[in-house]
Amino acid sequence: MQTVAPAVPPLLIGVPRETAPGEKRVATVPEVVAKLVKLGFAVAVESGAGDAANFADDTYRAAGAEVVPDAMQLWSRADVVLKVRPPTPQEAQMLREGATLIGFIWPAQNPELMQQLATRRATVLAIDSLPRQLSRAQKMDALTSMAGISGYRAVIEAANAFGRFFNGQVTAAGKIPPARVFIAGAGVAGLSAIGTAANLGAIVRANDTRAEVADQVVSLGGEFVKVDYEEEGSGGGGYAKVMSEGFQQAQRDMYAREAKDADIIITTALIPGKPAPKLITAEMVRSMKPGSVIVDMAAEQGGNCELTEPGQAVVKHGVTIVGYTDLVSRLAKQASTLYSNNLLRVTEELCKAKDGRLDVNMDDDAIRGLTVVKEGSITWPPPPPKIPAAKPKAAAAPVVASKGGHGHGASEPMSARSLAIVFGVGALLFLLVGLYAPASFLSHFTVFVLACFVGYMVVWNVTPSLHTPLMSVTNAISSIIAIGALVQVAPPLTGSGGADRPNQVILGLAVFALALTAVNMFGGFAVTRRMLAMFRK
Repeated sequence: MQTVAPAVPPLLIGVPRETAPGEKRVATVPEVVAKLVKLGFAVAVESGAGDAANFADDTYRAAGAEVVPDAMQLWSRADVVLKVRPPTPQEAQMLREGATLIGFIWPAQNPELMQQLATRRATVLAIDSLPRQLSRAQKMDALTSMAGISGYRAVIEAANAFGRFFNGQVTAAGKIPPARVFIAGAGVAGLSAIGTAANLGAIVRANDTRAEVADQVVSLGGEFVKVDYEEEGSGGGGYAKVMSEGFQQAQRDMYAREAKDADIIITTALIPGKPAPKLITAEMVRSMKPGSVIVDMAAEQGGNCELTEPGQAVVKHGVTIVGYTDLVSRLAKQASTLYSNNLLRVTEELCKAKDGRLDVNMDDDAIRGLTVVKEGSITWPPPPPKIPAAKPKAAAAPVVASKGGHGHGASEPMSARSLAIVFGVGALLFLLVGLYAPASFLSHFTVFVLACFVGYMVVWNVTPSLHTPLMSVTNAISSIIAIGALVQVAPPLTGSGGADRPNQVILGLAVFALALTAVNMFGGFAVTRRMLAMFRK
């Protein structure tokens, strides 16, 4: 008699309620719970975990999750725990031995927590350690998701503290100038703030140590302010690096000028593993106009402004300085939705078989970067990910020497002697044509030569005014065809009684060419308008 092996129960994913002060996000929303169940997992959610983000317990039950009444029961049962903030020492102690924890950990800033998790023989995936330079990791990039939300919310907080409209207006009661916003740092959060402020009608100026973001600033409606000092500021993982003292002094001078003119300053500068750089000094704050606003998005790491008080909004020297450390939580529902989608993508990478089991593949660069503790062994920091090498540039074509030994390359202009020979041969050919060709041929040949010259000049000197140069060239060619067809279709100028009219075959071809050209030209413009409309609001 054959025995049937008992079915292996699916892993239980637990979602506890966040205990950090002011934290309103939840690691998983009901929509994602249903997708986790389809992957083969069982899901348990602590009662009240989603209340602050407007996700009631009943919505989790309807999605297929079990609602657990207390934290101890959830932590002790869960095989996998999904969290937002790093666990407290008490939560880490409740984690079941051998379980997997996924969430923000910040291993460099929390060495004691890392040791405590290792003693629990846990496997820990830190979402903040994702190698962001990998293109396939973008779907799991919670740092980018949260930074975009915080940049948007920073502008909303600035508008709340500011005493005027953002956009300029002319009313019967008077003229209102637009607000002038300066944004220090054009990373993900900074770019989000630039787009939001520009959409509200403000005049936006921004600076960043990375010169390559200038085009992104302009595309979002801002103006890039360059520091008068040449130094590249790109660091690893999408962050900026620490700049030289010379650059920092030039940057401070530029910030001092911008502070005097700005109504609102939003600072976003952070360097991984280091305190936030001080960009706005107390003297700069004193130079700002009364009623101005500073939103310091780096307040949690000490702040970019010398007068920032983390977690508080204070007024100093007539300037409101907002140092909130929970900007993302102030949009808790949206932030929870995006964050839970990021964790879902991580889970999908760990459970490619969709069988409710996890496979932490350390040969996968993205998973290796995320994994900071593997079954009780600390594996952080990870080795650098294997980025595919850039394709080498094609070698320059060798210079072919001329027979005369002068070393002229093939791309150099023709010599005067060769040019004279070419023109001489051409003139001789034209002379022979003029002497021996019939008169009727000469008139057509002259028109042919002029048409070639004019056609070349018209087509290749067209300025691309549409979405592609190809569209401009094809419309230029179509225009030439249309003109030729109209000449054939139009009645003759002579009074020859129709003797100069083309025969019916040529007339039919001309009408057919004119119809096709019209369809091509008007159709091309119609398609172009529809394509451009896709990028308009």
